[in-house]
Amino acid sequence: MNDRRHLVIFARYPVAGGGKRRLAADIGAVQAVRFQRARLMTLIHRFGADPRWTTWLAVTPDRSGPWPPHIGAIGQGRGDLGQRMSTIMRRLPRGRAIIIGTDIPSLAPYDIAEAFNALGSHDAVFGPAADGGYWLVGLKRAPKIRLPFADVRWSTRHALADTKRNLSDVSIGHVRTLEDVDDARSLAQHSHWGRVCPPSFRGAR
Repeated sequence: MNDRRHLVIFARYPVAGGGKRRLAADIGAVQAVRFQRARLMTLIHRFGADPRWTTWLAVTPDRSGPWPPHIGAIGQGRGDLGQRMSTIMRRLPRGRAIIIGTDIPSLAPYDIAEAFNALGSHDAVFGPAADGGYWLVGLKRAPKIRLPFADVRWSTRHALADTKRNLSDVSIGHVRTLEDVDDARSLAQHSHWGRVCPPSFRGAR
């Protein structure tokens, strides 16, 4: 089996009005963009140079940027979240693949290592979110790519259950449950996020 490991950070270019609308409604567009930038650069710094895996950015819009030059950037393509994750899973080189988002402040390198290890004995792995979704999905992708993202009710409490339903005949592992940041209430639990001073993205205001 090909044991290459690919960690994919799903990222939206951090610009006002470009995502995190619920958070922006609570704390303002400028602070929401600051949060997006801080989280993205923290993840790149924390995971990008780890020799245990190759880190990629799956970006939207596809032609956005500039992005940090030392990490490969792949356009997410069109469609809903499931279609875009399927696109990335197909485009990556062979090996185990994990996708994460950018809005989980508690995420640590050992979570990623644990998820890759779970793919040694399982066909898929999930990091459940407290709201019924998931902050991590990983697939072994061997001997063939099995994509479980069709007919999923995204952004609802059913997202994890729907995705797992599409994998009902394979082995599934889990890592710890974490909470993502969608609004001011969840952000208040992570007051340290503003201490990060990421390099600027030109054009992001």
